[in-house]
Amino acid sequence: MQFLFSTLGRFRLIAFLEGISYILLLFVAMPLKYALNLPAMVQIVGMAHGILFVAYVFLLISVIIDQEWSILFGIGLFVASLLPFGTFYADAKYLSRKSLTQS
Repeated sequence: MQFLFSTLGRFRLIAFLEGISYILLLFVAMPLKYALNLPAMVQIVGMAHGILFVAYVFLLISVIIDQEWSILFGIGLFVASLLPFGTFYADAKYLSRKSLTQS
């Protein structure tokens, strides 16, 4: 729970939640909307995903400043948020404690 007190910890948590919401939107809510004509799920999951995406971007800017990361690295993390499963890959490859302690 202590990781939530750091900027990086909060960013990683929001990145995880944003990734989950994106997967739910793409692979659950959208098929329900178009296959079963149930648009309510897209409205609910879409709103949650939108809020989480905005939080992701703001926290990304904050963590870039806090950790003194390069702009290119930040752009890479932004692009990862646009790809399904991208935030999970970025976390495992670049943001995990093991990766951060080795760099």
